[in-house]
Amino acid sequence: MNNPQPTPNDELEVLEQDGILRLTIQREARRNAISPAVMAGLTEALSRANQNRGLRAIVITGAGNKAFCAGADLQSGQSFRFDYAEPTQSFANLLRLSRQLTVPLVARVNGACMAGGMGLMAMCDLVVAAPHAQFGLPEVKVGVFPAQVLTVLNGLIGPRALTELCITGEPISAEEALRLGLINRVCDDLDAGVQSLLDRFLDKSPAAIRRGLYLMKRIGAMSFEESMAFSESQIGLIALTEDAAEGQAAFREKRQPKWSGN
Repeated sequence: MNNPQPTPNDELEVLEQDGILRLTIQREARRNAISPAVMAGLTEALSRANQNRGLRAIVITGAGNKAFCAGADLQSGQSFRFDYAEPTQSFANLLRLSRQLTVPLVARVNGACMAGGMGLMAMCDLVVAAPHAQFGLPEVKVGVFPAQVLTVLNGLIGPRALTELCITGEPISAEEALRLGLINRVCDDLDAGVQSLLDRFLDKSPAAIRRGLYLMKRIGAMSFEESMAFSESQIGLIALTEDAAEGQAAFREKRQPKWSGN
């Protein structure tokens, strides 16, 4: 059953079906640029996701086939006006929130992925792009710099490639993004490509994926010894789940596992 949920100004479509939450930015005329309503809708949806144990994946995309997300809406004239009395900002908080998420995030990049759109893409765990998609950090062309986006892009691609994107402001193709390791797949049939990727993990243990993403998102900032000590404790806890017992029993009994997600 489809469960559309209204968001401010209807600028973000929220649709949950068969354990998949699909979030679609509905600002095609503005190249799906980020507005306060889009930011609020994404934040609300991701904030609820960890509490929904039936949720297996989240797919983020933009309306139409020209743009995934063009970043901040420069036409508003408000994009770089902040409340400096607040120590944190809404976009940075959204990126922080993605690091707390234990439901796989998939970016369906249907066109131009620029500036803040690169942040939305990079905060995702997996990325499928259309052949005509382009990726870029054009902030230097308007006198600013992709400061917050750097935090989630750092480590996804090499420092030389990242520096070139930042200081030239020039876009790269989907094939180049694939070569750099920025995305997972380029697919002529974008929806089929996304579904194919989903199918590769939807039949796996929900508990293992949930706990595994928790582990992966925390060891990235640790030293080797910190990471090893943390992972030592985590493997013991993961092995205590019902899914771990079921998976090993199914292996021994040569049958398909029946996951409970616990």
